[in-house]
Amino acid sequence: MGTSVLSLRIDGELLERLRDHAAKRGMSVQDYVVRTLVRDDFDERFQTAVAETEKFYGVT
Repeated sequence: MGTSVLSLRIDGELLERLRDHAAKRGMSVQDYVVRTLVRDDFDERFQTAVAETEKFYGVT
């Protein structure tokens, strides 16, 4: 699996907030954003799996 580049144009205020959040965790802004995206993707896939399992078993 290779890597790719994604370029974003964001508001200066948002960038400062991202820097603050990343600094609290000892991370770079890039690592913080990637980690957040991965976590959100996992949460979405997990919720879909739970919904499908409940549908399969007829849980209401």
